[in-house]
Amino acid sequence: MRVAKAIELDAETEQELRILSQRKRIEVRLQQRARIVLLAAKGMQNKDIAVEVGLDRRQVALWRERFLDGGIDALRKDAPRSGRPASVMAEMESRIVQATLHEKPANATHCSTRTLAEHLGVSATTVRTAWRNNGLKPHLSRTFKVSRDPRFEDKLLDVVGLYLNPPEHALVLSCDEKSQIQALNRTQPGLPMKAGRAGTVTHDYKRHGTTTLFAAMNTLDGRVISMCQPRHRHAEWLKFLRLIDRKTPKGLTLHLVVDNYATHNHPAVQAWLSKHPRFVMHFTPTGASWMNMVERFFRDITDKRIRRDSFTVNVREPPSLRTEQ
Repeated sequence: MRVAKAIELDAETEQELRILSQRKRIEVRLQQRARIVLLAAKGMQNKDIAVEVGLDRRQVALWRERFLDGGIDALRKDAPRSGRPASVMAEMESRIVQATLHEKPANATHCSTRTLAEHLGVSATTVRTAWRNNGLKPHLSRTFKVSRDPRFEDKLLDVVGLYLNPPEHALVLSCDEKSQIQALNRTQPGLPMKAGRAGTVTHDYKRHGTTTLFAAMNTLDGRVISMCQPRHRHAEWLKFLRLIDRKTPKGLTLHLVVDNYATHNHPAVQAWLSKHPRFVMHFTPTGASWMNMVERFFRDITDKRIRRDSFTVNVREPPSLRTEQ
C-alpha cells in the first residue's frame, strides 16, 4: 500500500494556511488547497482528505506534491499548460507571410485580412493569427525623406556644431516660419474626456482666416522671438529680421539656423544681411528641416494650442501668437 509523503508545518506557515482556508474573500480553489495541506499535516491520507474537501484523490495528491516542492506560493497559481494545438500550421503560415510580403493585390496597394483570406482560401482569423505571430501590419506605413543635398555632411556638422558648441559672445537662433495657421471656430462644443472615452472635437468649423508665425528660438534657453504676418514673402522675412535685430543685445553676433526656403536667399535679404554683418546664416541641408530646433516649438504649439482649440474672434493675429520674447 502506497503511503503519501508526510507534511510538517512550522507555526508561521500553519497560521498562513489557516487564514487562507478560512478567509471569505478568496478563491474557493485556494481555500481547498490550503485545507488539503492542513489535513495532510495532521497525518490524513489522500483518499480521506479527498472525501473531506470534495475533490478527487489524484487532485489531493497533486497539491500535496506541489506544496512539498514549492511551499505556499505553489498553491497560489496553476502550473503552465501546453494549451491547444496551433490553429495555423507552419506551412500555411509560411504561405500567408510570403503572400503578404511579396504579392500585391490587383486593385489595391495592400491586402486586408479578408482579401488575403479569400485569395488563399483560408479564414480571416487564420490570416490575422499569422500576421500577429510574425509582427506584420500591412495596413500601416511610415514616411521617410532622403536628403539629396551634395553638401549634406558639411551642413550637418555646421548646424550640430552650433548646437553643441555655440560661439562665445553670440546667440544661436533657430528660425523658421509656420504658414497657413488656421483660426478655426468649431460650430459645436465638444464633449469632455471621461473614463473609457476620449474627448471629442466636431469636424464642422468656421474658418476665421489664416496667419503665418515667424519664430526665432534661442537654442540655449528656449526663449522665442515671434511675430505673425498674413503672408510669408521676403518682405515679411525682412521685417522679422529687423525685429530680431531690435530684440537682441547689440554687442552679440547672431547665428541664425534656417532652412532653404527661397525667401531666405532673396536678393533683397542678401543686401540687408550685407549691411548687418552681425547676422550669420547657417542653412540646414535640403530636405532636412527636422534639424532645425524651432520645428519642435512649432510641433508643441500645434499639438497643445492650435489643433484642438476653437478661435471665436476674427483676427489676423491671435493674441496667443503675438510678438513676444
